[in-house]
Amino acid sequence: MDRIGQLAKRYGVRVIEDASHAIGGAYQGRPVGSCEHSDITIFSFHPVKIVTSAEGGAAVTRDAQLANRMARLRSHGITRDPLEMTHEPDGPWYYQQIELGWNYRITDVQAALGTQQMARLDQYVARRNALADRYDELLLDTPVGLPGRQADALSAFHLYVVRVEADVHRRIFEGLRQRGVGVNLHYIPVHLQPYYRQLGFGDGDFPNAERYYAEAISIPLFPTMTEEMQDEVVRALLSELE
Repeated sequence: MDRIGQLAKRYGVRVIEDASHAIGGAYQGRPVGSCEHSDITIFSFHPVKIVTSAEGGAAVTRDAQLANRMARLRSHGITRDPLEMTHEPDGPWYYQQIELGWNYRITDVQAALGTQQMARLDQYVARRNALADRYDELLLDTPVGLPGRQADALSAFHLYVVRVEADVHRRIFEGLRQRGVGVNLHYIPVHLQPYYRQLGFGDGDFPNAERYYAEAISIPLFPTMTEEMQDEVVRALLSELE
């Protein structure tokens, strides 16, 4: 993000930072979402995310003009600010639609749910990191590839993704599911989806993404996970690898 931000400033490019998985994380000592190297940062509050409002998300910025426009666009492009209107208000009830917007408002009930969880965000992320550290220890010196770490970043560990050899990937995945371990795969490369294939993309275009897809397995990680649960996941994984 540092290098992207520097390039954006040099060439006058706007940066929208997708931090859907990263709420509670940090980069270069600053919380993700500080917009130090971007104009807008996006967070997801989908049901499986670290903080959820059942659905929806948030966009944050340090730019007052961008914040004002985003607030307006989420509500049909409507303003009640006389300074933004084309003429004096007809009365205290008056508003104007000054651009085409959307109906993107989060509900008060959803906001209340998300706000309550935000108060425990540091606790959630600390627990996720503790579990990730323990996974690292338990899986050290095994054939399992572990998630990379950056010295200048604190991961929120929304996911803990391991890598296995491609030729045994499906067998291990299905074996873990049969053992009751809720593994998943995040994510299928976008260019292999039918919509993008119709645009001309195909196999071999992005070999690193395709290799990752052939090897990745997301294993369970959640704040209320116990060490006993974690031990069970590791035992099942190593057993399938034998």
